[in-house]
Amino acid sequence: MENYRPLIGTDISDLDTPCLLIDIDALERNYQLIADTYRDTDCKMRAHIKNLKSPMLAHMQIRVGGTVGGVCAAKVSEAEAMVEGGIDDVLIPNQVVSPDKIARLCNLAKRAKMMVAADNSDNLQAISDAASKMDVSIGVVIEVDTQMERAGIRATEQGVALAKVADSLPGVDFRGVMSHQTLAGQPDRETRFIEGPRFIQKTLDVKDAIEAEGIAVEVVSAGESWTYDICPTIPGVTEVEGGTYALMSHAYAYMDEFEYAGMILGTVTSTPRPGVAVGDTGSRCLASPSGVLPEVLGIDGVRVDSLGANHIVLKSEGDMPLQLGDKFQLISGQQDIMVNRWDQFIGVRNGKVEAIWDITARGCHN
Repeated sequence: MENYRPLIGTDISDLDTPCLLIDIDALERNYQLIADTYRDTDCKMRAHIKNLKSPMLAHMQIRVGGTVGGVCAAKVSEAEAMVEGGIDDVLIPNQVVSPDKIARLCNLAKRAKMMVAADNSDNLQAISDAASKMDVSIGVVIEVDTQMERAGIRATEQGVALAKVADSLPGVDFRGVMSHQTLAGQPDRETRFIEGPRFIQKTLDVKDAIEAEGIAVEVVSAGESWTYDICPTIPGVTEVEGGTYALMSHAYAYMDEFEYAGMILGTVTSTPRPGVAVGDTGSRCLASPSGVLPEVLGIDGVRVDSLGANHIVLKSEGDMPLQLGDKFQLISGQQDIMVNRWDQFIGVRNGKVEAIWDITARGCHN
C-alpha cells in the first residue's frame, strides 16, 4: 500500500492508519537469539527474505551474527532487490527455468555469489549455457522433496545423477543439496525434534550418496524457523532457511521464544452495537491465507470476527474495551503476504517512530 512517511519521533497514537509497524526491540531480540544459537555451531542461518523483503532488515541480522553472510530469496526479482541493496550472497531455493530469468540470474552473478536450486538436467544445461556465454559461474544445489510434494527429486539416485551432471558442466558450480519442510498445527518441542530430523535425513541420504561418488558436498541447506534449534544438532546440515522467526506470525505461536515484531496498526472507526468494533484494516493491507484470520495483539477477550477489503470486524466476549478512535494491533497468520502489501515498515521503539525502512522487494513476482 502507498504510505505517508511519518516524522521520526511521532507517537504511535498519532500515526495515520492502517500502517505496518515493526517493534524494533522485539526484532532485535529475535535477531540476537539467532546470533546466540549459531555462535559456536557449524550450521548458520540464511534468512529467507520473502518474509522481510527489505535489504535493511537482512543486513541487520547479518551484522548481529549467526548467519552465512547472505540470504535466500524466493524469486529472481527478490534476489535483484537484495543485490541492489548490498547483499552479495543469495540462494534462490526454487527453480529458475525461463531464458529471461536465467539471464537475469547470470547478470546478478557478476555482482554477487549466486546459488539456485535445480531438479532437472535440462534446466542445469540451460543454466550452464547462459552462464558460459556471460562468463560467470552459478552455484547449484539439488532440491530434495522430503514431504511437501512440490519441486525436488524424489529418489536418491536422481540426486546423484543430477549432481554428476552439474559437476561436469561449465559455468555451473555444484555446491550441494537443499530441502523444505513444514509441520502443521502447533507442535510441541518434542514433536519438532522428532519430525525435523526425520524429514531432513532424506536430504542427508542424498548428500551421502553423492559424496560416495567422489563429488564434494559443501552446502546442506535444510530447515526453517521451526527447525532453527534442531538443525545445529544434526551433523552435516550447514544452513537454515528461516524466515518467520524475524517478524513472527500467530501460526508460529508455539515458537514462543520469538516475539511478535511485525504488526498492522489500525483504528476503530465504528462501535455499532455492544461487543462489536469496526476498524480500518482490511484484506488490502493484511493477509488472510486460506481464510485464516489475523489475531488482535495484547487485548484479552477481543477476537477478529471477519475481514473485508477495507475493514475488520472485532468482537469481544464481554464489554468491548475498544472505543471509537482507539488504536489496535493485528498479527497476521502469514507475514510474507502481509508485508508484500506495503511500501515501508515504520520502526517503533518505546511507542515512538524511530525509523522508516523501504520494502524494496515487495511486488516481486517474477
